[in-house]
Amino acid sequence: MLAITLIITSACTERGKDGRPIDTPTSGYLKVAIDESLRPVMQAEIDTFEAIYQQAHIEAHYMSEVQAIEALLKDSVRVIITTRKLTENEAAPIKALQIKPTEIAVAKDAIALILNKANTDTLIQWQQLKSILEGKITDWNQLNPKSKAGKIELVFDNPNSGMVRFLNDSVVHMEKIPSNCFALDSNRAVVDYVAQKASAIGLIGVSWITEKSATNKFLNSVRVASLSRDSAYFQPYQAYVATGDYPLQRKIFMVSREARSGLASGFISFVASDRGQRIILKAGLVPVTMPVRILQVNTNQINN
Repeated sequence: MLAITLIITSACTERGKDGRPIDTPTSGYLKVAIDESLRPVMQAEIDTFEAIYQQAHIEAHYMSEVQAIEALLKDSVRVIITTRKLTENEAAPIKALQIKPTEIAVAKDAIALILNKANTDTLIQWQQLKSILEGKITDWNQLNPKSKAGKIELVFDNPNSGMVRFLNDSVVHMEKIPSNCFALDSNRAVVDYVAQKASAIGLIGVSWITEKSATNKFLNSVRVASLSRDSAYFQPYQAYVATGDYPLQRKIFMVSREARSGLASGFISFVASDRGQRIILKAGLVPVTMPVRILQVNTNQINN
């Protein structure tokens, strides 16, 4: 009788194209493609989600923005986490399958400019950054005549990086990347490179600044540059991203092509929930689905 019951139960279990049982919002298997610059904060979200819902397994693949979107369009993954929505052309083949992509903003992120600790030129103007990207400024002495740092090297995480696309869209349109700009393999590789090269400027996701395993590298070898659109300079920290003062900021989107309410919907709901948003807050980013309270500390001496 028990054997018959097991056979019937197995036969009635609905399965997907991969042969796995179709999941629920809190159980099952989900493959996710994530922009590599978002690794620290999104890995924290995944670890917490799996700790709470122990029947859920999320397999994270960290890659460039271009690769993540390609994976979604090829149906290799059901969810991607990037810093932009799909274009109309990208969404069209998914909609042709009678599936409306879900696109939810879950955080405000920023791109940090990091410098070698030996480099004391930590104030960079918006126009100077544009000129570096245009190839018009190629040496540190063009920014500061007293600088001995030499030729500027601008390094980022990947040739298909969302950072390059963001800079191209939001700072200056580049017909081609200048010869002094080049890609490495990851944000961690950018940190390591800048820690060794006095002339380098690194572009990394801001959550890497607060990532614990990188803390010693930042404290010992790397500085975070301040950026200015006018006369005031700001670093890519939470308050300045929240107020919009820091110029190089962007949003993080979770995009799903899930046709029914399964684990993809559950994970997205979790990241957008109070608990998921607190993880984003702790990671140094700005939540978008919960209110943010900014405190101004008065450092003036209190008169008795």
